[in-house]
Amino acid sequence: MKLINVGFGNMVSAEKIVAIVSPDSAPIKRIIQEGRERGAVIDATYGRRTRAVIITDSEHIILSALQPETLSHRIVERDNGKDSDNSEIDRA
Repeated sequence: MKLINVGFGNMVSAEKIVAIVSPDSAPIKRIIQEGRERGAVIDATYGRRTRAVIITDSEHIILSALQPETLSHRIVERDNGKDSDNSEIDRA
């Protein structure tokens, strides 16, 4: 299982992420509000401004203080790191 740091030491399973979006649009704000009403929002901002909204395959909504681009780069870096790790294992 690959874990992605979404800020302040909070981790999310990369395999469970469906989308990483900006919280600025009205539809995303509505998704957040509906998630709060059903108890599916996880606030990982530590009181800071929400800059990214992570939607998971279990319909949980995770709020992050990191930019969506930062989170996507972390996922790509993990994928690239995993490929190099597998090649090292094959050599052993």
